[in-house]
Amino acid sequence: MNRCTHTPSFFALVLVLLGLSLPDHAGAQPPPPGVREFPLAAKRATLAVTRPPDVLLNGNPERLAPGVRIRGLTNTLVLSGSLVGETYIVNYVREPQGLIKDVWLLTEREVAEKRSGMEPVVNFTFGSIGDKPKTDDGKTPFHQLPKFPKQ
Repeated sequence: MNRCTHTPSFFALVLVLLGLSLPDHAGAQPPPPGVREFPLAAKRATLAVTRPPDVLLNGNPERLAPGVRIRGLTNTLVLSGSLVGETYIVNYVREPQGLIKDVWLLTEREVAEKRSGMEPVVNFTFGSIGDKPKTDDGKTPFHQLPKFPKQ
């Protein structure tokens, strides 16, 4: 008993041929080899895992989020316990509560790219306090208040 009593129509054949001729990706370009794409909110820092979930981020004590995702050099997930005692240059993203939720260990090529977060901290200022404009703190006598030009 032959169950297929009719042949495929011409239009069905054309649709199949069109589907086979279309590319699998619609203009998607893979990133260059060795460079990963990071979120715009990601910042750069040095990370040292002391006792998970406690870490040092640029020398300051921080804490990893309970569901932290640490990606290694090959973009595979790495457990924080395997990083204890080592220091890495990383990109990281915080969650709204301030805990670190995403970490990427960086390759040498990725470290060469500029990203905010590793600027040097300066704890001094140049100039003197006398150069700053006078402001009213509510306790300034009337004759010492700043003078404003007439309009």
